[in-house]
Amino acid sequence: MTSPTQDARRSAPAVARNRDPILSVLQRALPGRGLVLEIASGTGEHAVHFAAALPHLEWQPTDRTPESLASIDAWAAAAAVPTVRPALHLDVTDHPWPVAEAAAVVCINMIHIAPPAATDGLLRGAAAVLPAGAPLVLYGPFKVGGFHTADSNMAFEAWLKDQNPEFGVRNLEDVADLAAVAGFAAPETVQMPANNLTVVFRRR
Repeated sequence: MTSPTQDARRSAPAVARNRDPILSVLQRALPGRGLVLEIASGTGEHAVHFAAALPHLEWQPTDRTPESLASIDAWAAAAAVPTVRPALHLDVTDHPWPVAEAAAVVCINMIHIAPPAATDGLLRGAAAVLPAGAPLVLYGPFKVGGFHTADSNMAFEAWLKDQNPEFGVRNLEDVADLAAVAGFAAPETVQMPANNLTVVFRRR
C-alpha cells in the first residue's frame, strides 16, 4: 500500500522496514562500480536510500506508471542524491529495454503482484543487459518446494488473487528454472525479515 505526500512523492510503509536488510545484501552482491538498473522502483524510496548508501554506483530507477515515475523523481529531487538518474518508463514485457547495458539489475516486490509473463520478461530482459557474472537481485515472498514458508504468506497470496487471479507468490524453484533457461546460474538465497527472501542470480 502507498500513500501520497504533499507533492508527487508517494510512500510505502514497508520500505522503512525492509530497506536496511535489503541494503546489507546489496552491499556484498553488487559490483564495485557501474550502473544498477532497478525494475519496478515504485515510490522511489528504495532508489534514493540505496543510492545514498552506495555512492560508487549509478542508480537507474524505472517503472511503468506515470504516478510512480513522478514519485521516483520527486524523491530523488528531495534527497538530492547525485547518482540517481531520472526515472525511465520500463515494462519488463517489452523488448528491448530502454537501457542496453547494466552492471546489475535489482527488482523488489514485483513478481508476485504481476502476471507470470512479467517474471519471464524480467529474466529475459535482465539476461540481455547483464554481462557474465553480473547479479540480478530479487526480493519478496516466495514459496519453497511448492509450499508457503509462513501462514502470513498464504493469507497474503489469497488477498493477491482476490485482486487479480494472475497474481501470486511464485515458487522459487520455478523462478530458478526460468532463470536457468534465460542464462542465469543457480541462485543464492538469503532469508529476510517478514518471511521474505532475497534471491541473487548471476549471469552465466
